[in-house]
Amino acid sequence: MLVFVINKNGEVLMPCSNRTARLLLKTQKAKVVNYKPFTIQLIYGATGYTQETNLGIDIGSKHVGVAITSGNNVLVKGQIDLRQDVSKLITTRKILRRSRRNRKTRYRQARFLNRVSTKKKGWLPPSIQSRVNNTVNWINKFYNLLPKCTLHIEVGKFNIQKIENPNITSEGYQQGTMYDYRNRIAFLIARESNTCQYCKEKYRKGDGWRLHHVWGKEKDRPQDWALIHESCHKEIHKKKLESVLQKHKSKSFKEATFMNIIRIRLFNIFPKAKFTYGNITFQDRIELNLDKTHYNDAIAITGIKNIKLNPDSLFFIKQFRKKKKSLHEATARKTKNGNTESKRNNKNTKSLNGFNLNDCVRVFDKIGFISGFTSGACYIKDIFNNYITIPNKSYKQINFSLLKVLSYNNNWQLIPHLKEGDFLPKEG
Repeated sequence: MLVFVINKNGEVLMPCSNRTARLLLKTQKAKVVNYKPFTIQLIYGATGYTQETNLGIDIGSKHVGVAITSGNNVLVKGQIDLRQDVSKLITTRKILRRSRRNRKTRYRQARFLNRVSTKKKGWLPPSIQSRVNNTVNWINKFYNLLPKCTLHIEVGKFNIQKIENPNITSEGYQQGTMYDYRNRIAFLIARESNTCQYCKEKYRKGDGWRLHHVWGKEKDRPQDWALIHESCHKEIHKKKLESVLQKHKSKSFKEATFMNIIRIRLFNIFPKAKFTYGNITFQDRIELNLDKTHYNDAIAITGIKNIKLNPDSLFFIKQFRKKKKSLHEATARKTKNGNTESKRNNKNTKSLNGFNLNDCVRVFDKIGFISGFTSGACYIKDIFNNYITIPNKSYKQINFSLLKVLSYNNNWQLIPHLKEGDFLPKEG
């Protein structure tokens, strides 16, 4: 991942290589102003020469793909993972709070008409509001660090209005009839998790997807479509097995609801951005000969036509949840300062022996993050939520003396240089 640069007057310049940034910092010609993403500010004067850049954002309910291009070169690419546990945690808190009303606990005065949705216009559930806020914040963060930047955003894998009314026209769909068909296929791939509804297998190379009308073309509705392989489609019609799919109930597609919510907000927040949909991105990515990943989709979204330089490393950003509050516990503390000797207090420890929760550390030639503390030791997880353990040992505790602190983190984890082969969560 390149290093972002601003001059001494606060104006953004073109990103530089890691080696250039190290030399500038070593000779005290620059200083660090941010670590996520890594940004330096020049102390001496600069000519301010810049090029036009493009920022591509692949919006999703779980993953956000990011790519920065300039000319025919891909400068930065990566993926951001958003939190998916907010709704579950709020439900758990609600259950535990309600249960305390039936037990001998401190009195909680009944409250009425305190719902935020009745007071605030445009209210969103906390689970959706969290993802919307984080998505917008990261878009602003990257956009404000690029000179002469054009923002490109994909706001859905398909256009729902286009599905309901194929006669809707816009600049993005004046590219032939196949774009309308790919729009429907993109919807089915997302709804069925890239799985054939007939043979229950994933996508097979050389055996493309086909849209099948379960009840005939007279019923041309999304709930009456099926995603099947080309070979399966031929077998169904040859052996007259339409009844097999007629018994199958189509899945609901929850991501469409989130995309509808965030689409309207992005239109208002970024009125000058160029918006597109996944069925168009699919065609552009195929022409660029790129594999299906979120960051490759973001590259195609930037509008690049020919790729001359494409780095083999990417960044990965993931949000980390801090420790639980006492209100989430089944048995709440009786007083403000009471019960301080309980062992359960240790799970709320934010620091120990000079180490802080979520510190980025190096141990056994691996980079991980402190996920919790125990007496005289801590637990380390990598960015994919896997425990890092001592070689040839089964227990998870690692002594502090084996750790080397790389940086202090808030609730975001970032790996700036990750090989594509080591990047596990490609789909989603």
